[in-house]
Amino acid sequence: MTQGDKENNKNISTTEYVLTNFQRSDRLAVLVRNRSRGETVQRITTSAKIAEPSFQDWLRYKNEKESSDIYIGMNSLKPEARTRTKEDIETIRHLYMDIDHDGPAALGKIQQSNLVPPRNYTITTSPDKFQVVWRLENISQDQAESLQRAMVRKFGGDPAATDSTRVLRLPGFLNRKYEVEFLVQAVKHTDRVYHPQDFRLRTELIETDFRPHRQTPTLPSTGPRQMSQSEHDWAYAKRALARGDDPEEIIRRIADFRSTHKSDPVYYARLTVTKAQAELQGESGRGSTMDQEPVKSGERTQSDLNPIT
Repeated sequence: MTQGDKENNKNISTTEYVLTNFQRSDRLAVLVRNRSRGETVQRITTSAKIAEPSFQDWLRYKNEKESSDIYIGMNSLKPEARTRTKEDIETIRHLYMDIDHDGPAALGKIQQSNLVPPRNYTITTSPDKFQVVWRLENISQDQAESLQRAMVRKFGGDPAATDSTRVLRLPGFLNRKYEVEFLVQAVKHTDRVYHPQDFRLRTELIETDFRPHRQTPTLPSTGPRQMSQSEHDWAYAKRALARGDDPEEIIRRIADFRSTHKSDPVYYARLTVTKAQAELQGESGRGSTMDQEPVKSGERTQSDLNPIT
């Protein structure tokens, strides 16, 4: 990190965050989510409008008086967009990671790595949980999502938060998800704008023994039926647990591989690992000894209105 970058290492306001990260004409999605009521409101407007005092006052009222959480899309939308789907994305402005597990350790890995450039922002969303943001230009949607999946695999992050339509918490507002509120803050590290070649990660899935099972068409047979992909996933989870792999890491691997096949890959992966864990614990009771931590429960959905929490 250069001396100039160190000087830029500072907390920034909501307005500065919005106007620095986007062109004033960029159309963005802002989400206001009230968990107690089960209500989510999405507003699509320009970054200039979002930065206006009147819009900020409305967001602050929703956040402080109605206990709503505030999120913002990190990529600009097409002029005619009325929703926030992949087809609605006009320009990729950022790469990002949501780190909700071993946050300080993951940040350390990112900072020490020569595979990614210095991050533009670190957003502290709650104690030891972070969102990391890089500003980019001249990158396609497919490139961005491939790089985000590669960063999750390399540094450890939420594999469900790698699509280009995700929204991140907007700094300057309270995190109302938990019983104790927490002020979300962003620290700016550098003003640089990066390009795809600045990220030297391998984007194909190569680590571990987790590989897709491909079935080839065969003629009807009276022999044993082939295992389904779900059965292969379950068998892989059992093997990985038995050799002592971290259950959360196994969930990340399965969810990443199944991200294009399941509507909610994280829920599917967590359920698969939980079932495998229960089977191993049953086998332990019948003879061998196993000491596995239970898989933590977590809320994960993949709807169009689902933010990174």
